[in-house]
Amino acid sequence: MKKRSISHLYALTEWISRFAFLNIIWIGFTILGLILFGISPSTVAMFTVIRKWLMGQSDIPIFQTFWGTYKKEFLRSNGLGVVLALLAGIIYLDLYFIKVNASIQIPLYLIIFAIVMTVLYIFPVYVHYNVTFIQLFKNSFFIMLVNPISNILMLIGFVTSFFVIKYIPGLFFFFGGSMTAGLIMATSYTAFQKIEKKQKEAQTI
Repeated sequence: MKKRSISHLYALTEWISRFAFLNIIWIGFTILGLILFGISPSTVAMFTVIRKWLMGQSDIPIFQTFWGTYKKEFLRSNGLGVVLALLAGIIYLDLYFIKVNASIQIPLYLIIFAIVMTVLYIFPVYVHYNVTFIQLFKNSFFIMLVNPISNILMLIGFVTSFFVIKYIPGLFFFFGGSMTAGLIMATSYTAFQKIEKKQKEAQTI
């Protein structure tokens, strides 16, 4: 019993170390890309590492995997970053119009919610499926629509991470990005598996 507890404690500390290291290199490579050009490839690389962990590849070399993905996806992921920046602009305009015209609050809030939830699926879909930009957004939107429970769990995880880091800012350096990405990727990966299972069942009928 004691050996098992020690083994579990060791495994826990090992995973904490992995997430802390991943978060540190995520911040480092974001800064390396002058933030503006580093945030998207760093985030793609981080989600790639976490996806491999979820698929059982826990012993992958973290830095080499991260760096390889960062280089490979630098240009394409920055293209994604431009689109996400445009979506952020749309959300900002929607919030502005809500203040100006209260009568359109409900439809605009629904649009904002749909955009935010779709964006939360963007990076998981990006690293899990080999699709075009248009398919990336279509698939993310579709997955968001058919997985309400996953949406709720993802929002709870995201909001929880936000408030924990807000009240303990020091955690951001070690876990701010990696733990949030871990929660989002884990929820998304479960949704992907459900969809893929249904697709296989449909093909056998």
